[in-house]
Amino acid sequence: MAKRGPTYTCQACGAVYHRWQGKCDACGTWSSLSEEAQAAPVTGARGAGGKARGRVFALESLKGDTQDSPRIVSGIGELDRVTGGGFVPGSVLLIGGNPGIGKSTLLMQACAALALSGRRVVYVSGEESTGQVRLRAERMGLAEAPVELAAETNVEDIIATLGQGNRPALVVIDSIQTMWSGEVESAPGTVTQVRGSAQALIRYAKTSGACLILVGHVTKDGQIAGPRVVEHMVDAVLSFEGEGAHAFRILRGQKNRFGATDEIGVFEMTGMGLSEVTNPSALFLAGRDQAAPGAAVFAGVEGTRPVLVEIQALVAPTSLGTPRRAVVGWDNSRLAMVLAVLETHGGLRLGQHDVYLNVAGGLRVNEPAADLAVAAALVSSLTGAILPPESVYFGEIALSGAIRPVSVAAARLREASKLGFEAALMPSGGADAGDGSGLNLRRFGHVTELVADIAARAPRKGEN
Repeated sequence: MAKRGPTYTCQACGAVYHRWQGKCDACGTWSSLSEEAQAAPVTGARGAGGKARGRVFALESLKGDTQDSPRIVSGIGELDRVTGGGFVPGSVLLIGGNPGIGKSTLLMQACAALALSGRRVVYVSGEESTGQVRLRAERMGLAEAPVELAAETNVEDIIATLGQGNRPALVVIDSIQTMWSGEVESAPGTVTQVRGSAQALIRYAKTSGACLILVGHVTKDGQIAGPRVVEHMVDAVLSFEGEGAHAFRILRGQKNRFGATDEIGVFEMTGMGLSEVTNPSALFLAGRDQAAPGAAVFAGVEGTRPVLVEIQALVAPTSLGTPRRAVVGWDNSRLAMVLAVLETHGGLRLGQHDVYLNVAGGLRVNEPAADLAVAAALVSSLTGAILPPESVYFGEIALSGAIRPVSVAAARLREASKLGFEAALMPSGGADAGDGSGLNLRRFGHVTELVADIAARAPRKGEN
């Protein structure tokens, strides 16, 4: 048999090459290829002719009795909401976030809550010593919780220790990038080690029934570092987001085999750890200036939760040859599309203006339903018209200028009514007056109607 040559693996995306090169063709990262040893070929029972002999297993039909997986409720409502109602025994979760965002703080609070309820909880730290973890627990007032703590990075030792005594209900590995396995011939932190360590830990969780949470580092682009295959191996991927200038944090579900995706949980960072925010709409709308042009309240939906947030726009004459387009909290290409529609079908001239768009509070909005609120804020800033402070906006704008209906309109209206809003500007069709919100519904079918309505509120020249 011919001897295998060396392989080079990209430490950013996991692509494998048979020779070294300066740039990874898969992800475009420079100087990310590292030589790694190949895994040994799998050996097993062989039959006649030297061919591997497999094991015959039973096949089942789609019809049969099924039972819902039991849940382990952590006691932290926002965390349970994102996970789909609690942790499922034997499931594996991967949580990522920027350094210092509060991942370890949140997991320590979840561990303490479960341990105080009488369940066995193990927290394994590969980045901090046990003394550092104890200091965090003391600062949050959780030092009395019976959480079993260890500072270890060898996967085989961790699995052997977890097998002693009763099966733990929850195991936290902080973080997966620091783990290494003696069965993998590669340096700790490499793609091969991360993949091999994750496979061993996931195998333990599936066979023992313990819930496993893996903490993952993130890249400068905000993506979880390491090979994407780890995200495919786990049952749920959670992203912990937040801005340093804001005290609140958002836990967002990106993948969940046991619950809804794109669900969010909102927390506020305090001196005693993370506290739950049960009414995020009131938090995002706090302190808004109702007498300033260029601000519109968007009634959005994150997962199953309706959330109201303020969209701020500033349209100012430019002194540059190419106008600036700055966006925070929304899709840049989506803004370019809305600007093109307003110019083509709305009759506005924005080519000589800088455009700045911001989602107040630091929330990241991914819905096309925010098109109408963004367009209203842009027209308001350009014309100087002040939008009605008691109104909310939602609707998708097509390239033809038509305003299209969006889903879950009734839930958006009920949330707006609960917070004291009186009117909703929305697409034609969709929810009707019998949705139970009691709001005054104003419908628009085209952006020209929206532009005309806002322009009628603009102050005339010479008015203050």
